[in-house]
Amino acid sequence: MFTGIVQGTGTLVSIDEKPNFRTHVVKMPAHMLDNLELGASVAHNGCCLTVTEVNGDLVSFDLVKETLRLTNLGDLQPGSEVNLERAARFDDEIGGHLMSGHIICTAEVAKILTSENNRQIWFRMPHEDLMKYVLHKGFIGIDGISLTVGEVTKTRFCVHLIPETLQRTTLGAKRLGDKINIEIDPQTQAIVDTVERVLASREAAMATAQALAEQQDQ
Repeated sequence: MFTGIVQGTGTLVSIDEKPNFRTHVVKMPAHMLDNLELGASVAHNGCCLTVTEVNGDLVSFDLVKETLRLTNLGDLQPGSEVNLERAARFDDEIGGHLMSGHIICTAEVAKILTSENNRQIWFRMPHEDLMKYVLHKGFIGIDGISLTVGEVTKTRFCVHLIPETLQRTTLGAKRLGDKINIEIDPQTQAIVDTVERVLASREAAMATAQALAEQQDQ
């Protein structure tokens, strides 16, 4: 479990490429290495990965086919920067919102509007049906960063970024067309899906009742 508060950025040092599988070696910040052990969970651009080797400040992580397909981690090259967050502990302050580290899709940077002391970034979702989970003033995970949704249209949404977020994360370097990892707020997803099931069940029951009534009238 994560909070969406990025603790630092790391540099992808090397990639060991294999069929449908790769290992990333990341140079992690010193302050994130305390008691880091094999099997620990670390979010990379919001995607939960497992530590497979620790060699000083060089830490290895394995990525399977599904991770490479669903996230932007497969597009990274040596020298790329990634947002990092270690798994939350029970005594941690939850400054963002609870996140699972499970990426639902990638979205494309569609527009960037910069003004004094802030930046607005618009993202285009790959499928319109995913937009039902993106609500005005709701939570969303953007490359592992807990952010509040701004304006929402049929296929796009925006977030507003303060200088601190731009400085501490990789979002400040994003350009048009870049892909970012999206994690939908799980509570929002559960509520939307539950309401849809209830409404569908009610509609089915009404349709059945109407059909029976019509049969009785015949």
